[in-house]
Amino acid sequence: MDRIRKALDLARLERAEPADITRADRGPAPVSEIAAETRPGGAVQSLPKSIVYHRTRVFTPSAAVLEANRVVSPGSADPAAAAFRMLRTQVLQRMDANGWRSLAVFSPGANDGKTTTAINLAISLANDRRHTVILVDFDFRRATLAARWGLSPEFGGDDALTGTAPVEDCLYHPEGFERLVLLPARSTFANSSEVIAGPRSRELVQELRSRYPERIVVFDLPPVLNADDALAFAPLVECGLVVAAEGRTRRNDLLRTIELLHKIPLVGTVLNRAADAPVGY
Repeated sequence: MDRIRKALDLARLERAEPADITRADRGPAPVSEIAAETRPGGAVQSLPKSIVYHRTRVFTPSAAVLEANRVVSPGSADPAAAAFRMLRTQVLQRMDANGWRSLAVFSPGANDGKTTTAINLAISLANDRRHTVILVDFDFRRATLAARWGLSPEFGGDDALTGTAPVEDCLYHPEGFERLVLLPARSTFANSSEVIAGPRSRELVQELRSRYPERIVVFDLPPVLNADDALAFAPLVECGLVVAAEGRTRRNDLLRTIELLHKIPLVGTVLNRAADAPVGY
């Protein structure tokens, strides 16, 4: 992938048309939690039509909260849902071609739509019946994933990292969103970049990624240019997706972000808040 060419294509941010940008505006659980997914000998079988969560906490998100936070429901006829299905297909093709199962969502700065994109991409990925998906909030500077779902978690990723709670107690499944599990964050760390790049974080990422072969792990991280967290964590995932916002992200910031992420394969770039997208997106 020619990263510089793709960044220059995003001169669309200054009203040029990009060549290959997907526009959008806006758990899985450990094997032990899903009895139907393993055979007696431990061999993994194909995903069942429905998953019963035993230890993962199940909650019912408010439709009003989801709408207010631009969370697109599965099967929605909303134009945004079609955009995220297109994004999902492109991301899956590139991940499957390389055997990747972990993806980090990056953005140059705040308010580019990174978290909204991560949420809706995870939902769309989980809608593909070949996979289960866990969406992880590793933004320990400004954790918003739980709030976007109207969730007040008892435990979160910060507890899993500090040893306060096992990861199984930190997982939440939103009813109505099949094959999707959330690992939210509850609090911040003063030394967040050291924490998410540390030994326990490496163990957690490996556990989430390898526990179930069909699982895709999506990480929501702090903006690349606002702190060193995303760069410190990037080597722990297999690929990344960059989110930029039309009318907000500066081209130089996008170029700098892509340059800083040169060691991680990027599966694509999302142009958010495109001016010629359907109203509201």
